[in-house]
Amino acid sequence: MRVALAGVGHWHAAMHREAAHQAGATITGVWDEDADVAARFARENGLETQASPEALARARPDLVVLMGSPTGLVERAISLVDAGLAVMLEKPAALGASELEPLRDRGRRGAFIAVPLPNRCSPIWPRIAELTATGRLGELSHAQFRIVNGPPERYRIDGVPWLLAPQTSGGGALRNLGIHGVDAALALAGDDGLELVAASLGHLHGEAVEDYAILTLRNGRGLIVTIEAGYTYASMAPGGDFEWRVSSANAYLVDHGDHCRITTLDDAATREEPPLLPGERYKAFMADTLARLARGEAPLVGIEDYWRAMTLIDEAYERVAA
Repeated sequence: MRVALAGVGHWHAAMHREAAHQAGATITGVWDEDADVAARFARENGLETQASPEALARARPDLVVLMGSPTGLVERAISLVDAGLAVMLEKPAALGASELEPLRDRGRRGAFIAVPLPNRCSPIWPRIAELTATGRLGELSHAQFRIVNGPPERYRIDGVPWLLAPQTSGGGALRNLGIHGVDAALALAGDDGLELVAASLGHLHGEAVEDYAILTLRNGRGLIVTIEAGYTYASMAPGGDFEWRVSSANAYLVDHGDHCRITTLDDAATREEPPLLPGERYKAFMADTLARLARGEAPLVGIEDYWRAMTLIDEAYERVAA
């Protein structure tokens, strides 16, 4: 497979480059709005720069990883999709769900638009599927999806200060990190859906965007979900406080990133699952995306999933502002 990287000033660009290489792909070129950023990224990684996204597209890569600030990102994605290319669209790609409608329409018509929310590669998802298939999961009771990383200043250090301004990011920790948890919650609930019960935001560090958010969600079958997202972990090092936890009538599944445990009631068993570190999940998502492309299948997380999660986050912001 041949992969192009557009918008390499994004803080995940190096992760996507490494993920593509590990998946056996060839990187055909890189681009960024800031030519100096693109040149430095290319030089450090032995790659070639391109003058524009259109130049990247003319090389006809199998996949374009499209990154950057939400300003103009949807329009760039549309031009690539309309040129017949598959796209992996990094978040935040829009200031709100309504901006995604043109891409959502193209996704419904068969365009391949993956959104890298790689915690869908958590080890708990295959176990949930297996327990469901064998009738052993039972009714879902509650779940918590939490990602709390280091202070917002790290984004200035990473060269993406736009992420800390609401007019260029669409929000703070909830929009950037909470999207992973909201997507997980909606995937868990499936067709039953979820409604927003409560939302609260915090501003410990005095930024214009929130640095902590907590949501409570519920559906008609009694499933209760909490989402936590924050820039409040007391370290500038990568990582922080991560937990994916799902409880049902017969199972309790916990993923802490570096370890994963499944407990089941009917056989009185507790099993440790092989972990997949959160940083490694981008590699798993890339490999899965390229494999799905090769098979002609839809992405694991697509534009419709992203739109649903963004819609719920929009509602949370509106609830807090009311």
